[in-house]
Amino acid sequence: MSTISVEQGIAMYRLIMAGGGHAQLSVLKALAQKSLGIDAVLITPGPYQIYSGMLPGWIAGHYSLSDCQIDLRPLAKSAGIRLIFSQLVKVNAKQHRVVLSNGMHLDYDGLSLDVGSETDLSLLEAAGERLLPIKPLANFVRRWPTILNTASQQDHYQLVVVGGGAAGVELAFAAQHAFATQRCKQATVALVASESGILPGHAKAVKHRARALLEQRGITLVQAQAVSTSGGVTLSNGRSLAADCIIAATGARPPTWLRDSDLALDEKGYVLVDAHHRSTSHPNVLAAGDVCMRSDIKLAHSGVHAVFAGPVLAHNLIAAINGHALESYRPRNKSLYLLATGPKHAIASWGAFSAQGHWVWRWKNWIDRRFMRKYGALDNEYKE
Repeated sequence: MSTISVEQGIAMYRLIMAGGGHAQLSVLKALAQKSLGIDAVLITPGPYQIYSGMLPGWIAGHYSLSDCQIDLRPLAKSAGIRLIFSQLVKVNAKQHRVVLSNGMHLDYDGLSLDVGSETDLSLLEAAGERLLPIKPLANFVRRWPTILNTASQQDHYQLVVVGGGAAGVELAFAAQHAFATQRCKQATVALVASESGILPGHAKAVKHRARALLEQRGITLVQAQAVSTSGGVTLSNGRSLAADCIIAATGARPPTWLRDSDLALDEKGYVLVDAHHRSTSHPNVLAAGDVCMRSDIKLAHSGVHAVFAGPVLAHNLIAAINGHALESYRPRNKSLYLLATGPKHAIASWGAFSAQGHWVWRWKNWIDRRFMRKYGALDNEYKE
């Protein structure tokens, strides 16, 4: 099937890329190096992609927001890709069509999904305006400065972070450091993890280091299920916590529009993909990052995998257009995680190995900045 390109007036292969996530960045770079003669479109909510790996450092005050943002416009321009600032609200895989939040309908020959996941807020919605989900990141970075300013002017400001995964732990550390450096008067941070504890999937030594640092930094750790109220959270252990703000770093859930997409989904509703990150039901659809789940192996939702799967996604999208062989993404047996702990200090987690110190943070900072430079994020601001 071919799609008519209005700009060219001739039949051209149309590739639609939905979302500007970590994996999709590799696609942009690869298309800039190829001359495929296709109609390529990137659909994303805004011109900037915020790098989640540096978000805790921004909260803690170590980075400016510009340090953490990748401008998608120069990447799209160099690749000859049209940008549409909108969001997917529907995919019809049978008709090869997407519907956008601005009402636009677009047909595609190939579709690349890297739209991430949503934060599960089912138990926290009663918090109303006190609730701050970690996603979407653009909304979080817009609201955080106001929260920090309020905490600096208010006595006994109480922040509760719900979610004991890596994101929740790093956010709790970062917020506590921000409160301390901004001299917020007796502001407190509590971290609510599930009954099974913090950092699931990490080694005992990593969890021990994190718990010890939480205690050292004065962050209250509670292991219980939290349900929000108008004034805070009620816990499954019978306690309650008052909260001026609740940051939700709870479990992820797939975008709701996937249910009606006709794409094969796993039991939780994520796009089911094979080793090539190709939909198991519609081979002209590829996906990477948190929006998908592998059919052949268990793969954790992690930015690490999104970054490493990116080059494979890029290769396979181009190979599918040219009729070449596809590559498989084979994740490493162990992934390296560098967890920021507030000040310029971090914990390293790699299988059973763990370490901590300021040197780990310098290592993390070097890796993060190298990633950002790869996509021109530390260059001069892009001008139209």
